[in-house]
Amino acid sequence: MTTALDRPAAQDRRERVYRVVRAISRFWLWFFFKSVDVRHPERVPDAGPVLLCINHPNNFIDSLLVGAAIRRKVHYLATAGLFHRRLVAAFLRACGAIPVYRRQDDPDRMEKNTDTFAACADALAEGRVIAIYPEGTTHAEARVRRIKTGAARIALAHEAEHPGALRLIPVGLTFDARKSFRARVLVSFGPPVPVTPYREAYRQDPVAAVEALTTAVQWAMEAEVVHVERIDATQLVRAVEELYRDELGRELTEEGGVPRKRIDPIRLSRAIVGAVSHFRARDPARVERLWQRIEGYRALLAEYHVKDEAVRARLDAPRRARRLRLGWQAVVGLPLFAYGASVNFLPYWIPRWTARRMARKETDYATWRFLASVVAYPLFWGTEVWLVARVLGAAWALAFALSLPLSGAVAYRYWVGAGRLRSRLRLNVLTLTREHVARRLTAERQAIITEFERAKAEYLADTKGSSF
Repeated sequence: MTTALDRPAAQDRRERVYRVVRAISRFWLWFFFKSVDVRHPERVPDAGPVLLCINHPNNFIDSLLVGAAIRRKVHYLATAGLFHRRLVAAFLRACGAIPVYRRQDDPDRMEKNTDTFAACADALAEGRVIAIYPEGTTHAEARVRRIKTGAARIALAHEAEHPGALRLIPVGLTFDARKSFRARVLVSFGPPVPVTPYREAYRQDPVAAVEALTTAVQWAMEAEVVHVERIDATQLVRAVEELYRDELGRELTEEGGVPRKRIDPIRLSRAIVGAVSHFRARDPARVERLWQRIEGYRALLAEYHVKDEAVRARLDAPRRARRLRLGWQAVVGLPLFAYGASVNFLPYWIPRWTARRMARKETDYATWRFLASVVAYPLFWGTEVWLVARVLGAAWALAFALSLPLSGAVAYRYWVGAGRLRSRLRLNVLTLTREHVARRLTAERQAIITEFERAKAEYLADTKGSSF
């Protein structure tokens, strides 16, 4: 088999293509996400064979994030279905991708995975970096699904031929809002999983050794993400995060003196997962009662078209100085919002519309929106700058071009703030027309938060050292 990895004459060209793609990806990831927190990229050595085992929550974006996080070129194992179109296949091969054939895609072509494993063996023998998604598919669950054995088979096959050379590194990707523009994401490189201890067992019983290493990789991947052990606990964890994570952050700021920017939302989410698992094991009836109460509160919010943020704001009772500052910002920012929205509406709206039309599942949404943004923003901004240049001249066109990203950021922040204001105004109207409903909403939320606080205190006492 001739692959993209064994043509020395073409390697320089492919390396250049990869560097260009990575540079462009880094810019657009910076534009698309509010922050990309990369932890321990130094665990990927500068030389030698490396196998990255990555969870798969967000389709194509996952590969861009990992590739942008480290200096070395990454060869991804990608589903063979992506290689069916000639142009896409040429691009993927230029970037070093290796096709893998899944049984659910085409059972008749599974024998071609022999070529896939051979390509991986050659790449590792050359000291390259291979990335695999051992779960086998993307999914939106807050956990690592049971992984397949491919990663362990690749690792042990290389270990048998080159003892002690391979570095197997688990990588965790965690998105705080998978579908949102300007969200946060964590890319966490975990401690290497030792492969050498399984070498002798692999010689005696390859199947048992592969299963054992697969289990070790599973645990290592789970340690790098916000992992919910059971599927039926996922909804509860997410509901607690929505209602309580900001409260925990505020407590750390006001009582613990931790600056707001230094608070780690991923760590808070992991603490919430730990607490939920703790009480599900010790007092499942209590957890069920709390879940029913949360569901009742959320049903009330939906019935009266009010957001939890508005109820939380009502309970917080912001100071007069803050209300005045927000009101002044709303008035002064209105002209800037109008300008920014008018010149950025189409490049912002079209990617959202495209993602909603094209995404077949939740994990596809952000990929479609990201790719559509890469096309829409340069296209529309370039057209607008060209029109201004034709009408007003080059100097005005330059000033207009510089204003586009800044005005877009201002307009987006203003729009988010206006959404919060609309929700609060809706709650104020509800207070005037149906005061008993508004009182019930605030009382229900306060009761839920009180129960969270009580559970937090008990959890910290029971676990002796765990912390939020």
